Parts: sequence; C-alpha cells; structure tokens
Amino acid sequence: MGDIMHPHGEPLRREAFSFTPDHGVPPKVAPFSHATRFGSLVFVTGQMPTDPATGLPVPGDVVAQAEQVRRNLEAVLEQFDLTLDDALMVRVYLTSFEDDYEAFNAAYSTWFNGPLPSRTCVGVTALAVGAAVEIDVIAGIPS
Repeated sequence: MGDIMHPHGEPLRREAFSFTPDHGVPPKVAPFSHATRFGSLVFVTGQMPTDPATGLPVPGDVVAQAEQVRRNLEAVLEQFDLTLDDALMVRVYLTSFEDDYEAFNAAYSTWFNGPLPSRTCVGVTALAVGAAVEIDVIAGIPS
C-alpha cells in the first residue's frame, strides 16, 4: 500500500502536537497528544472541564463544565488558526444524558456562528476527573 499523497505530490504525514497551560490548554493527564494533524484535518483529543491554570476540574453543572471544555477546545484549535466554526465532527460524552442533554444543547448551540458541524452525543457511565462532559473535535483546515 502506497503513501497517501498531498495534491502537490508529497506524502501526507501524521504530526502530533502537545501544548502547555501557557497556550491555554490543560496539562495532559494520560499518554496522548492534544492534537494530531493529517493533511488538512486536525483531530483534537477529548477535552475535559479542566482549568488550565490549576489543572483541576471546574465546579458546577454540565453547562459550566461544558463552557470550560469549549474554552479548552478553542485553545487547542487556536494553535492551528482554527475556531469551532472549522469543526467538521464533534463527539460529546455526557454522564447524565437524560438530565443534561437539553441544557447542554442550549449552551452548545451558541458556540457556532455558521452551519453546525456533524455531531454524536452519547451517554456514558463515567468520565475522567469526575467530569459531567467530555468533547472531542475533528476540524478541517480551510484551503
């Protein structure tokens, strides 16, 4: 099987990126990269409601936690000159799906200026750091 080629002829390569709280991104708590770029796609690791300054989860309900997750996602995307409006796919994990789905959706719908990206939202039994929500994103770098 050959390499996947960029339109200009060179092979596409996977690039992994890790950031620091100086970038507004919480420190890593497990073995992963904050983002991986492959061609014009950026895959952002699931972000938790962690305050980059303290490394601790923010207190509050699912909306307060989701807003911190949004800020963390934006901080990673910013490293690629992207915003949430460049998101192609968003995956949301909620620990209390029945109780939090509507409140989360109300907050989430304000995060985008243009058309909404594709999305999956699932209920899970638990998340790291006791979080109520985790979100990951696949974004496209505009040509």
